[in-house]
Amino acid sequence: MPELKRKRDPLAPVPLHTSITENQISYLVDRFYIDIAKDARLGPIFLSRNNGEWGEHLAKMKLFWSSVLLKTGKYKGQPVVKHNAIDELKTSDFERWLVMFEKTAIEAFDKDAVPLVMQIARRIANSLWLAKVGKVGEAPPF
Repeated sequence: MPELKRKRDPLAPVPLHTSITENQISYLVDRFYIDIAKDARLGPIFLSRNNGEWGEHLAKMKLFWSSVLLKTGKYKGQPVVKHNAIDELKTSDFERWLVMFEKTAIEAFDKDAVPLVMQIARRIANSLWLAKVGKVGEAPPF
């Protein structure tokens, strides 16, 4: 008996790119935060807020990126509020984050997905930057 093909539900969320998987997102987050922990500037900022423990933060980040890239709706948080509470953040930190994130995204995703992932990452960085560092009328640097 032939297998029936299911039609895609037109109301179902559409992933950013069909090649992106939860495993890739998990790799992205784990690898990225290994690099962040080693970074002289960003490492102390992140580590001080997580008491040196990454477990809970990594789990949240996996839910966040799953929600963003796969449209799963798994993340229920307030990233702007969290980032606004980090007093020492400055524009160069957002720029550094993006450079490091892109390096890891290239490792994690298919080459056709990377530009789409980075477009989203830049939007997120812009939003967080505008809320934290930006001034009225100032264009985001990313």
